[in-house]
Amino acid sequence: MTHMMYVGFGGAVGSMLRHAMATFVQRHDVAFPIGTFTVNVVGCLAIGFLSEHLEGSSLDPRVRSAILVGLLGGFTTFSTFSLDTLKLVESRDYYLAMLNIIGSVVTCVVAAGVGYRLAKWWISI
Repeated sequence: MTHMMYVGFGGAVGSMLRHAMATFVQRHDVAFPIGTFTVNVVGCLAIGFLSEHLEGSSLDPRVRSAILVGLLGGFTTFSTFSLDTLKLVESRDYYLAMLNIIGSVVTCVVAAGVGYRLAKWWISI
């Protein structure tokens, strides 16, 4: 099985887990997206722990990628964003860390808004 297939399989499992957990947590009708919030926090905790725990282990690199990139990437891309930012902070590149935080959050929220408006426009024509 190729490296990419390992990642793809992990991503499929992670996506299913994300849906299951978010649905379970968000089962009560509340305004705050607690399901997504919980998934992001759990995913960030998991990628922080596993990236360090698996570093230098004898685990097959394809399996490591299936877990970190596939499973956790499918579970929440916020975990990857957080790990990338943490690595910038650890390398004392605070400017790039802040640029990544502010740029990613602001740009992604704006992009989601543009996509949302574009879809509304598309439906109306």
